[in-house]
Amino acid sequence: MHRMLMFIFFATVGLFACSGEPTSPKFSPSKAMSDSRALNPYYSRTDTTKLDLPDSVWKKVLPPEVYEVARKAGTERAFTGKLWDFEGIGTYYCAACGNALFRSDAKFASTCGWPSFFETVRPGSVEYRTDMAFGMARTEVLCGRCGAHLGHVFDDGPPPTGKRFCMNSIVLDFEPDEGD
Repeated sequence: MHRMLMFIFFATVGLFACSGEPTSPKFSPSKAMSDSRALNPYYSRTDTTKLDLPDSVWKKVLPPEVYEVARKAGTERAFTGKLWDFEGIGTYYCAACGNALFRSDAKFASTCGWPSFFETVRPGSVEYRTDMAFGMARTEVLCGRCGAHLGHVFDDGPPPTGKRFCMNSIVLDFEPDEGD
């Protein structure tokens, strides 16, 4: 009986966590970057200065679907994001502020339905916060520059770190390495 109740609980949590609107399964790096930066004067690939902006500013400068995940801790539905199975070689940036987050050589196929990485691009590129939503303790991953919600990190990833940074595609921009 206890196992059945636990199964029902986690199945329900999974449905709520994945109830966002799906995004386009095809990915165009140039379109994603232009969408994120078009009205956003805070977007920079080189500035690492911390941003402390009110929510009202973020609502004006971010596309609605990015705002929902980045500022309201929303979640994309599994297997629907633009980057979950993307295999390009390059760097992943925060779609809200342009902060460098992950390199493609740290990305792996975790089969969870979201892009997964085993390490960040540098110390301080992300921050962590305890997330008690849905009655379970998880570690939320936030952009180290602007505080955008990116996803969660788990201790079931591959070597060498054993970490699985499970990120929402909508809050990531991808820039291919030159020549790719």
